[in-house]
Amino acid sequence: MQTFILAGGFATRLWPLTEKRAKPLLPLAGTPLLSHLVSKVPADSPITISTNAALAEGFDAWKKNQEREDIVVVVEDAAHDDHKLGALGAVAEWITNEGIDEDILLLTGDNYCGFAMEKFLDVYTPGTALLAAHDVSNTEAAKVFGTVIVGDDGKTIEAFEEKPENPKTSLVSTGFSVLPAATLPLLVEFAKKQPDNVGGIFEELLRQGKPVECFIFEEPWFDIGSFEAYMEATKELVGEQVLSDDSSTLENTTCTGAVVLGKNTRIASSQLHNVVVFDDCIVDDCILQDCILDAHCTLRGIDLTGKMLRSGTELTSQV
Repeated sequence: MQTFILAGGFATRLWPLTEKRAKPLLPLAGTPLLSHLVSKVPADSPITISTNAALAEGFDAWKKNQEREDIVVVVEDAAHDDHKLGALGAVAEWITNEGIDEDILLLTGDNYCGFAMEKFLDVYTPGTALLAAHDVSNTEAAKVFGTVIVGDDGKTIEAFEEKPENPKTSLVSTGFSVLPAATLPLLVEFAKKQPDNVGGIFEELLRQGKPVECFIFEEPWFDIGSFEAYMEATKELVGEQVLSDDSSTLENTTCTGAVVLGKNTRIASSQLHNVVVFDDCIVDDCILQDCILDAHCTLRGIDLTGKMLRSGTELTSQV
């Protein structure tokens, strides 16, 4: 089985954090989101990561720090979102160019999953597509996702609804699936018509009378698509504690909620509540709540709530 990870989106909703950084490379609880995902992939499944030319440099640097030697980064020649092949188009091009003729573990690089991948693969029925689904607990929350209608057996998928106004279920599709080798020619053809519709391939399988099964998990799952989702995931995974790199310092500072400090960061005489601070930052005499500071920021005497700061930002109180 081959593993293919989609990591080519431009993630404009998370700017300025993703202006020059791919969303899968954002640190989550002190570790790049992509690293969380790669660590779950079985050792016998080679990994291909698909990204775009504008973000390729970050993946080269990330790859150098990985222990696995079976990771290949495929770079799509796209400098802007409207030049991209499309997510499904990127999968189809890889299948065609590399002559892939085996099952594919297809993963979305901006999703965090709490379940063990072996648990997911253990329920895979060879030859039948498998999709991971998560219960978001209420139908109101399900409105922003694609929902999954499952049959009486609790496993066979009967239908999908894309961001329904009145969801019939709170079970939503996630970015994790298995596509059997026999379905790959169908995927390549479908991608010609709908190159950006990854989820649509499963609807197409159903339309053609091919079974699709569902793996329902209760472990944490996050689609890191916005500032709010990023902070929610951080609070869930970090909890009420400070997660700090050994190279960082924290002096005369009160921390509440989830606080994450990157490398070589110095915090002094401040109050932090649910704050993520990237590498090489200086925060002195500040009050920060629900904030994310990109690398190389310097803040002195500042009071901020609900902000994302661009790398290299310098703010000093004039009082």
